[in-house]
Amino acid sequence: MRKLLNVIIGLGLLLAVWEGLVLTGRYPPALLPPPAKVLMGFKEIAKNGTLLEHVLVTLRRFFIGYLAASFIGIVLGLVFGWLTRVWAIVEPIVHVLRPISPVAWFPFIVMWFGIGDIPATVIIFISAFFPVLLTTIAATRLLDPLYLKVASNFGIKQPLLMVKIVLPSIFPNIITGLHLALGTAWIFMVAGEMLGTQSGLGFLIIDARNGFRTDLVVCAMITIGVLGLLLDRAIALFETWAGRVWGVGPKGS
Repeated sequence: MRKLLNVIIGLGLLLAVWEGLVLTGRYPPALLPPPAKVLMGFKEIAKNGTLLEHVLVTLRRFFIGYLAASFIGIVLGLVFGWLTRVWAIVEPIVHVLRPISPVAWFPFIVMWFGIGDIPATVIIFISAFFPVLLTTIAATRLLDPLYLKVASNFGIKQPLLMVKIVLPSIFPNIITGLHLALGTAWIFMVAGEMLGTQSGLGFLIIDARNGFRTDLVVCAMITIGVLGLLLDRAIALFETWAGRVWGVGPKGS
């Protein structure tokens, strides 16, 4: 109840500041639409189905890119974390590529894959891949040697060793990487949809801007924020559950 009250107070303050800025008259509605106009915009695109259509397209692209990056990142992270000599060769390449913004790859992505769903999905993939990869590598290299001794006593060898011992042992740490990757991928998902698609929430922002509908721009921004919050809360709950099951979560969580 306390958390709900805090949320209501916070949203109330935000709306008050927003409405106050509008009432000053310094910003015309075309530059800063009032909350009432944004609410009407929400009703408009919800009634004609535009909002739901863009949301579903965005979520489809996001989960395809994010889940693919998570799977490949975990697999390669296990391999590189286990084969330290291989990782020593690959590590410089990874650390050179990782700081490059996914958006910087867009000219090549368009030339390779054309315009449509794939470029946005690839940007999401790149955004999520490196956090998952590096977290998995670090977790694998920090694996308690006791697990390996027990596996050796029972005669467990590769690939069962990786699947039955290593992965379950480090999974709570991997979830941390998945959590970080989700936030990063969601941010760059919007950029990807702005640059090379004809649908999705990112495209809705660009299309509304081109039509001088700043109320719909704000509608799309709010929708992106709310969906991002829900996704973050969902993976946080999963992270807490995994920590409790593995016995590594905070007491009382």
